[in-house]
Formats: sequence, C-alpha cells, structure tokens
Amino acid sequence: MKLLFVVSSLDLTQPFSATPAWWQLLKGLYEIGVDVIATPYQGKPIESLWWREAPNPAKWQGDIFKAVRDVFQRVLPAKQVQMPDNAQNDTESASEKLIRRTAQTLIAPLWARHLDRLLTQHPDTDAVIFLTVPLNHLNGVPAEIIRKHGKPVFYYDGDVPASLPNMKGFASGFRIYQGADVSEYTAFISNSTGGEALLKQLGVKNTHTLWYGADPEVFSPLSVPHQDIDVLFYGHGREYRGDWLDAMIKTPSQALPEATFRVRGLKLGDIGNAQQLPYLSFSKLREYANRSKINLCITRGAHASVYASSSSRPFELSAMGCCVVANPYDGLENWFEPEREIIIVHSAEEALDRYRYLLSHDTERHAMGQRARERVLKEHTFRHRAQELVGIIRQYTSS
Repeated sequence: MKLLFVVSSLDLTQPFSATPAWWQLLKGLYEIGVDVIATPYQGKPIESLWWREAPNPAKWQGDIFKAVRDVFQRVLPAKQVQMPDNAQNDTESASEKLIRRTAQTLIAPLWARHLDRLLTQHPDTDAVIFLTVPLNHLNGVPAEIIRKHGKPVFYYDGDVPASLPNMKGFASGFRIYQGADVSEYTAFISNSTGGEALLKQLGVKNTHTLWYGADPEVFSPLSVPHQDIDVLFYGHGREYRGDWLDAMIKTPSQALPEATFRVRGLKLGDIGNAQQLPYLSFSKLREYANRSKINLCITRGAHASVYASSSSRPFELSAMGCCVVANPYDGLENWFEPEREIIIVHSAEEALDRYRYLLSHDTERHAMGQRARERVLKEHTFRHRAQELVGIIRQYTSS
C-alpha cells in the first residue's frame, strides 16, 4: 500500500503538539510495509528513514500567512471561551474569518496543484490522508482529488473533541470547522470514539476511530541511578484542567512538604510547593519520567469528558514503565485497567492518600508500571495503530 500524507508539520521545533505522534505513526506504517509520502502543510519538508518527503508548495506563503495571522490575533483577538457547556460556539472572530478566506483564496489552489502533481507522479497511491491540517483552509481540494484521480481522501482530526464547535476548542488555536465542507471527504478518522457521533452531527458521512499510542522503542524505560522526584507532571497550560492541577499538584504538594513535587510546563498557574524543571528538549521527558516515582496524567476536560477520547500522555508514560496516577477520564478503561495498570483519583484527598501509599510501596509501584508497559506492547504501539489505519483505508479501496 502507498499513502500520501498532508501533515500539519514535520518539524519538531514548531509548536504543534501532535507532531511527535505523527512521526511515530508514519514510522509504524513503514514498519508494516506501507510506502509513505509526507508533505507538510506548515514549515519545511523533512526526510527520514521512514517516509519520503515531498515539498511544501506554499512554504513562504505559509510563513507570511502565519506571521500575519499572529498579528491579527493580537490586534483582533478571538473571544476567550471556557469549558465546558453544551452551547454551540460557531461564531468566528474577525481575525479568524479573514484568515480562513485568505487561505481559501491563496493557499488552497497551490495545494490543489501540488497534490495533483504528486498523484500524477505516483499513480499507484492508494489514498490521501490529511493529518490535522486546518480543515477550512482547503475547501475544494479533496473533491478535486477524488474527481480527477479517483482516490479516497481521509481527514484525521487528532484533537477531537476539543477541536469541534460544540466543545468550543481552544481559544488560542484554529477553529477548523467553521466554513469547512466536511462532505468532501471520503471519511473522517479521529482519536475519539465518543467524537464519532459529534462528527456526524456536523455532516460527516463516514467516521472511524484511531486512538493514539506510543512507540515502545522511543518511549522505553530508562535506567537512572535513583528516583529523586516523588511526583511529576509534564504538560503545558491550565486551560480546561485547572481544578485537577489544584487537586493533584497544588494541594498535595502543600500537604506533603517532605515530598518532591516537580512540573515541566508553562502557564500552569499556582502549583503550590511544586518546583519547575527546566526545558532542555522533548527527549528530556523520558529522563524526567523515569526519575519520578509517580507520574501524573492530568487530562483536559474536553478529552476527559467525551468517551474514549485518546491523548498521547497515558500511552507514553505507560510505555516507559511509569507508575501513573490520573484524573477521571471517561473511557480510560479501554486502554488500561484501573488499579492494576493505572490509578484514578477523584479528589485532592484521594490523591493525597494514594501518593502516600505509593511512595511507601516501591514494589507495587514498579509492578504497576511494568504491567502498564506490557499492555502497551500488547495493544497500543503505533505499529498496532498503523495496522488499524490500513484496515480502515482498505474498506474504501480495492487493494
């Protein structure tokens, strides 16, 4: 099978949080024998051992576009919204509307011609997949691919439900569905089982779920001299999880002054007695995690409240053999068995109680981490996800 991917970005230095996951997914496809071509929507093309790169046809336009977008968002900021409620929030700000219309006029035609050339050069391509690019920037492009080349075109939204209008998304990010034509695509794939119904409400014809996972060779246990951190949280932003940051970090760190609480992230607000770790590189996560006796998985409200809306962190931490304590996360039992492979707490008091127990029971803590890694190896590697993706695509192709 040969697949053409339009990826939001392949540059790990850019602020796109899903990029490491896309690297792992494309690597997993290579490992099961899929021929992958990857072309980035933002930034420069990057060659690797696992895919062949194709150029970004609108790189300089995209760079200018990004700079202008950032200026307009500062001058005409989108209204700040909070989670959660069930009210629709389809209204675009002036800056968002201008950004979308500019992209549809200037950027979409460049991508239509670029993908036409690639598919002409590679007529044996089985499908085209857009990986979390701004959906409403490329109106007309999927329909033209299907019309001219007869290839199925898929859209993978890796941020459902936060990206959807009825969950309001993130105030700082794209609103990708306003003004988009979701009917152009053969099918949508997302990270969320519960999100499938929400996508169909928007007019999507066919929906599938592909959860996140972890590459166990990238996220593998690291031998450290000793675990000098008691409790660690690695993540950015207080948005949609402030209450749980308080319950799982601020309050327990004040109640356990003898324990070392550490965080690595920005804009987390008041973190009590926890101390910040320096940012050195993305790869530093593995060292920090393995130096920690307890790793926290504090999932944002959007993902935690919609059934089986996967995110990367539970799989990454488990793949590294970490003892993980999580906030309530609807559907988490699909991936890990509570109390055996992961701990779920429901209050600050319960978090404090579990921390005390786990910090005083090394054997049980290590055994839980080992069981979690074994579960990843059995069911949740990106090679598993690659095989599942191929299975979805084959439903729409004859090969």
